[in-house]
Amino acid sequence: MAAPITLLDGGMGRELQRMGAPFRQPEWSALALIEGPDFVRRAHAAFIAAGAAVITTNSYAIVPFHIGAARFAEAGEALADLAGRLAREAARDAAAPVVVAGSLPPLFGSYRPDLFDAERAPALLAPLVRGLAPHVDLWLAETQGSIVEVATVAAALAGDHRPLWISYTLRDEEPDAAPALRSGEPVAEAARAARRLGAQALLFNCSQPEVIGPALAEARQALVNARLPLGAYANAFPPMRKDAAANTTLSELREDLDPPGYLGFARAWVAEGATLVGGCCGIGPEHIAELRRALAA
Repeated sequence: MAAPITLLDGGMGRELQRMGAPFRQPEWSALALIEGPDFVRRAHAAFIAAGAAVITTNSYAIVPFHIGAARFAEAGEALADLAGRLAREAARDAAAPVVVAGSLPPLFGSYRPDLFDAERAPALLAPLVRGLAPHVDLWLAETQGSIVEVATVAAALAGDHRPLWISYTLRDEEPDAAPALRSGEPVAEAARAARRLGAQALLFNCSQPEVIGPALAEARQALVNARLPLGAYANAFPPMRKDAAANTTLSELREDLDPPGYLGFARAWVAEGATLVGGCCGIGPEHIAELRRALAA
């Protein structure tokens, strides 16, 4: 019998923009926390209504890369606390149980593991963890481009017994290349690292959907007999250059990744063993509703 599918939510930033929330670069989704937090609550509610059983806190952009070093030092922890409270309130108001995942993002820019600073990272993670901790059921280290990034997150969470989900972002400018993180590290090596670091789920996100299926297949082979749940939530972006940093500009979205088009990829991920399925940038409540109709029975 096939394993049940748990539906995740979709991309918060683009949903906030679609709703008319305060939204601009470089603050991205953090601007709504600062100027219009009710939009964040409503976005969570829309994904829950669509069928998401796991929602992710709107803390992805609460880093100096997006909100600036001075604002982060002054208000980073308070913004993380607000992001956690808004997600928890939406989960509490839901008709069915909803799990809140605390988003721990790349600290120095999406897709740029080459910019990772291991000495500075713990000081940036600490206020995020403190702010989110009272509100979340699990931790989601997402859009992580290298193994050292997730190892740093695991160290920051030492002593916290809530589950850690690790989600890597993949090289996708050459879809036919061997599956690899944006750092160039092989997916098999990254999967074994996630298991070694105590992850209770391994996912791939914020990459083109074409590269996620092969990555799941390689991870499954690397983790044979490990019983580590696998998951996927792709974005709707065109391929990104190796030197690109996500959200520095507003990327166009692919027209072929409408809800039925996205569902086709999600079916392939499930066939490769994924049991945690949702969406990243550009994937909205209408996509999650399509996944619910087709996959969640």
